[in-house]
Amino acid sequence: MDFSKLYRPSALNSFQFVAITGLLMSAGAHVILAVFVGRVPVGFSWLYVCWLAFYAGGTLLNYFGKPNAGHHHDHDYHDHDHGDDDEDHGHNGTFH
Repeated sequence: MDFSKLYRPSALNSFQFVAITGLLMSAGAHVILAVFVGRVPVGFSWLYVCWLAFYAGGTLLNYFGKPNAGHHHDHDYHDHDHGDDDEDHGHNGTFH
């Protein structure tokens, strides 16, 4: 098992990244609420459980999911020639 998929930013999938971001933002909000407001809402700690569960699910997908799932683009699906896409679809920076 490649344990770098747990901590190396370039190896994390989007679920893990969102979970880590949410965990850090929740911790920051917890500190702000505790220090500046003087109280933390009841049940606020459950956010940490949710973020950890989200991270665990993302980790399972990262380890056991297909490596390129979701990144496949079937180029044969379109019936038109891609040679003139710049003129027809505005890929050259202009809007038609």
